[in-house]
Amino acid sequence: MTSFAQSPATAVVDRDCGDFPSQAAAQNFFLANGGPQSDPHGLDSEGDGIACESNPCPCIGRGTNTQNPVTTPPPPKVYRETGNVTQIVDGDTLKVRLRTGGVVSVRMLGINTPERGRCGSDEATDNLSKLAPVRSTVQLVSDPSQAAKDRYGRLLRYVKREGGYNDLSYRQAWNGYTKRYVFGGKPVNRDRDYVRAIDNARSNARGLWASCW
Repeated sequence: MTSFAQSPATAVVDRDCGDFPSQAAAQNFFLANGGPQSDPHGLDSEGDGIACESNPCPCIGRGTNTQNPVTTPPPPKVYRETGNVTQIVDGDTLKVRLRTGGVVSVRMLGINTPERGRCGSDEATDNLSKLAPVRSTVQLVSDPSQAAKDRYGRLLRYVKREGGYNDLSYRQAWNGYTKRYVFGGKPVNRDRDYVRAIDNARSNARGLWASCW
């Protein structure tokens, strides 16, 4: 006579949120086992139809499955422009006439040269003038970890001179005309390279490290 009693080998195992690697995995299990109408495993503690909300993503919402995941925000946009230098304002700021039209002020990312009137200001400005002379062509690239503009409306960009140096912020640092600059506690993506260049300039007393700092 055949017994239909459930054997220990086939007994349903109670599950909790820690059994799933992500919220999406927990949600799929939850829906496949009666959710949101039924929650035999207690995965939906808030009763809102979403299981294990504290689990890491990927995440999906109420009544959805992995075929229709909740969309995540797109990555920050990277801006790229090309133009010609019209003026060197100081050691970390220049004006550029974009090929798309109009002159913009550009604040170079990750560095901070002396303000006008301070020791080394003229030298830092002169060095940038050599790196990116007026009428030279430059390429501008934003950093997705930083704002696209500052509060003064200046573009915040890495600057590369066509036919010259790939990164003028790095070159100002290497030549000894700048210190590190971090705004809002978040360093630029190239910060480590700049710090190494600044440390090298300081150790070898290049630029303003020999006279002002």
